[in-house]
Amino acid sequence: MSNTPSQNDHDHDHDPALQRDLQRIDAQLSQRRQMLGWLASGGAAAFVAACGGGGSSGSSASSSSSSSSSSSSSSSSSSSSSSSSSSGTSTACIADPTETNGPYPADGSNSVNGAVSNILSSSGIVRSDIRSSFGSSTTTAPGVPLALTITLVNSNMACAPLQGYAIYIWHCNRDGNYSLYSSAVQNENYLRGVQVTDANGQVTFTTIFPACYSGRYPHIHFEIYPSLAAATSYASSVLISQMALPSDICQTVYNSATGYTQSITNFAAVSTSSDNVFGDNTAAQLAQQTPALAGSVAAGYTGTILIGVGA
Repeated sequence: MSNTPSQNDHDHDHDPALQRDLQRIDAQLSQRRQMLGWLASGGAAAFVAACGGGGSSGSSASSSSSSSSSSSSSSSSSSSSSSSSSSGTSTACIADPTETNGPYPADGSNSVNGAVSNILSSSGIVRSDIRSSFGSSTTTAPGVPLALTITLVNSNMACAPLQGYAIYIWHCNRDGNYSLYSSAVQNENYLRGVQVTDANGQVTFTTIFPACYSGRYPHIHFEIYPSLAAATSYASSVLISQMALPSDICQTVYNSATGYTQSITNFAAVSTSSDNVFGDNTAAQLAQQTPALAGSVAAGYTGTILIGVGA
């Protein structure tokens, strides 16, 4: 290395004040370049938020929170946007309460005419349109059409969608009878079906609006299974519960649609508070158990419901 003094050494030896000024200016320029680079990479938003700039702080935080919770389910958001009045939003779900599967589940828990009734083991039970019987009969249950989209979420994990779960639903026909059990429709297996939830935790069933029979508020039964392979017997279910049909839609259907005449008197004598299943539920539970429906008797109804499972 050369020992010859450089120009910088010369300046430092002969004008220390100037050298200090140059170093200070160089440091300031370096800081300014760092600041410009930081701002260009998005630091401005953080700087404004840190300084409490207007309302963007709360908005930014909400946006961040919303983004993280949106991983719960795109389907839940679409479902809750149309059902917020009755089913809450996908970020405010609760675990649905356990309810009785009733006397007509055909899930292997009871028998009919001395034989165990288990439709879950039958080929053809996995289907989206449950209006017709399958197998030896293809009779279609008459009634006002109902297309119901169910979104299944994990109530313990920020309402994240549950994919690959099996949902079994069943309900009575417009006369108040259950297939496989009631003598009038003992040879039918309509209004029963199983589907597997997609990546959004969703399934959609096409069915009819059920009747109101004596002693019960209008309802739809459902059972949740961790997989299709497990959906062979009630014993493998992770939730057995029921949906409560919206009161205003019940009034409209029963008083306007053909074939529901018996439901008029039965519905006038019951409410969710007096019902032996829904009567002891909290307001929040009942709200989530009630699907949001839209449509008409002539065109049929479509609806959504959120089901929470503490998986």
